[in-house]
Amino acid sequence: DEILRSLAGPPSPPGLAPPGWRVPVDCVRANELCAGEPSCSSRYRTLRQCLAGRDRNTMLANKECQAALEVLQESPLYDCRCKRGMKKELQCLQIYWSIHLGLAEGEEFYEASPYEPVTSRLSDIFRLASIFSGMDPATTSKSNHCLDAAKACNLNDNCKRLRSGYISTCSRELSATEPCSRRKCHKALRQFFDRVPSEFTFRLLFCSCKDPACAERRRQTIVPSCSYEDKDKPNCLDLRGTCRTDHLCRSRLADFHTNCQATFQSLTSCPGDNFQACLGSYAGLIGFDITPNYVDASTTSITISPWCSCKGSGNMEEECEKFLRDFTENPCLRNAIQAFGNGTDVNLSPKNPNPAVTVLPKVEKSPMLPDDVNDSNTAYDTSVISTCTSLQEQGLKPNNSKEQSLCYSEAQLTTDVMPDQKTFMDPKAGSSRHREIRILLLIPILI
Repeated sequence: DEILRSLAGPPSPPGLAPPGWRVPVDCVRANELCAGEPSCSSRYRTLRQCLAGRDRNTMLANKECQAALEVLQESPLYDCRCKRGMKKELQCLQIYWSIHLGLAEGEEFYEASPYEPVTSRLSDIFRLASIFSGMDPATTSKSNHCLDAAKACNLNDNCKRLRSGYISTCSRELSATEPCSRRKCHKALRQFFDRVPSEFTFRLLFCSCKDPACAERRRQTIVPSCSYEDKDKPNCLDLRGTCRTDHLCRSRLADFHTNCQATFQSLTSCPGDNFQACLGSYAGLIGFDITPNYVDASTTSITISPWCSCKGSGNMEEECEKFLRDFTENPCLRNAIQAFGNGTDVNLSPKNPNPAVTVLPKVEKSPMLPDDVNDSNTAYDTSVISTCTSLQEQGLKPNNSKEQSLCYSEAQLTTDVMPDQKTFMDPKAGSSRHREIRILLLIPILI
């Protein structure tokens, strides 16, 4: 990539687009545009031949291959990307990797994501349907968020249908020696996470828990006995190698590394402080052999890992441990999960005077529980989900649109009915909270 960029000359000054700059198109469309230009299509065929079976240095030493690279650098194919869940996603990814595999220095540890960057934030999900807003700590402490998330899914036709489908597929015993069809289970899980909006899937995957029963429900979200666990744990590098032989799995893994790779150059340890991008990339890994999951039902810490170990790594043990730590000891991923469970998001430029303070709480084995059974002895208050459930019991038909179910938070209802009432505040804590706000607003001025 650096060689191709150097061919284009020095970078343009900040704020100025380079000459001939184009908005990147998806790789399927870029391939069609290239096929319509004789010079591009012939050089693209040459490039494909150059990339086939040659190491990178040999390819770059060939003048014809270099000429093909120069033409490619000027075509839409070089900067093409793919959209998550697009109709021809696999075809798009195959075109992307047919080019970029030859531009990498062998098997790089981290690969760039072939997907378009995520610009949305977690707050977009919270605005649609939030049961984690934490406006009333007394209510939140008594609520089982993972059970609430399952109930919310059941009130949406699309979510309920696809969730029931993968649970049924992943729980179906084939024989005494084969408890399930792992391949069909993975396919059903991929369909669920690709086709159901993230305001439902994220709530199932990243709900916060105060007790082990709730945490076990969260761990059981993906039916780990079929989709995750196996008799023996493979070596993590072998698992990564197998993943990279499949264009879709390779793309999802590269996307995870791009969006969840821990960095100390941001407030949250996430690239661009974008929790949404990291959680979406994590969800995109589910349904492959490299599927990650919670390793236990702990209420005091969150530990995520694929089903693998570094035993038998030989002289590659250090690289294996590094790969595994990107899951097990990843502050970006941990902060993103805790922020979602706590109903908070990074707001770098808040629109209202109340600063959103992200509090990362301490996070908290039983078989999967039905959605109408409480996981613990904690009582439920009149939360969003109980409100929706009571409406359903009274025979009122909830809104089953893809965008959101008929589940509005107290804040949304109050804002709609009383437009002047925009925020909720505990009257007992009002004066101290105002003092805190004044202090926080003065800090930038003092600095």
